[in-house]
Amino acid sequence: MRWIGDRESENIEDRRGAGMPMAIGGIGGLGAIILIVVGLVLGIDPSTLMSLLNGEQLPQQQTDTRSVDTGGYGTSRPPDPAQPDTARHFVAVVLADTEDVWKQVFGASGRAYTEPKLVLYTGHIASACGLASTASGPFYCPNDEKVYLDLSFFEEMKSRFHAPGEFAEAYVIAHEIGHHVQNSLGILQAADREKARGDRRGANAVSVRVELQADCLAGVWAHHADRMKHVIEQGDVGAAMNAASAVGDDRLQQQSRGVVVPDAFTHGSSAQRVRWFRRGLDGGDTRQCNTFAANEP
Repeated sequence: MRWIGDRESENIEDRRGAGMPMAIGGIGGLGAIILIVVGLVLGIDPSTLMSLLNGEQLPQQQTDTRSVDTGGYGTSRPPDPAQPDTARHFVAVVLADTEDVWKQVFGASGRAYTEPKLVLYTGHIASACGLASTASGPFYCPNDEKVYLDLSFFEEMKSRFHAPGEFAEAYVIAHEIGHHVQNSLGILQAADREKARGDRRGANAVSVRVELQADCLAGVWAHHADRMKHVIEQGDVGAAMNAASAVGDDRLQQQSRGVVVPDAFTHGSSAQRVRWFRRGLDGGDTRQCNTFAANEP
């Protein structure tokens, strides 16, 4: 994927090394819960409150936005300030690409695109949608319009899912931004209302269509980003589709349970995820991403 030297987004919140610990000094379980609630209400990272009460020095957030350096991706450890932070630069460039694409797409239909924030973290994080950890994987929170990403997930893509490649990683980011697009258009809100009207099986079916639409929107991003900046290199599309296939519900269920249960799908099968990403990539048209109108997703 071509990205080195491209514009970097300023909408990165780097909280690596400032994650919320699971147990803090003399603060007991009830006290920790109270601090978490207070932090969420006030919009303050609970780890900040805990650190202050324990007399700890707060880690400084990294705000370096210098030109891109080459190097390997980070892990779940806080970044070494003496080393090139290639992973952060890469994420910032991909986020900038999504901003450029969706501003253009929204503008063509007379809408304004509101740029989301992307939060980098390690370990655990408190979002407006609740507490999350590295095990949660990347996610979008519509309550604060932020994407949350622990960069160690990219390493997991390589080691666990066998889905390496920068464009595969860009697909993951673009998928989460796809949820922001859905939120901006009121699709997530409508989906939540539909889920509330049905049983668990029906709610899962709605979730599948939401996720597959985000895959299609990621494909729309890739289509326009390549036209605007020629970001796609040989092998990139295959890497992205391999990533989409690797996180299909059927494959994950087979790996973890040894059996596939379609009624329990929440993101779609490998074949579905690849098909909808490809549909967005080939056409570049959001109107082709209406998974809710399809007889079969």
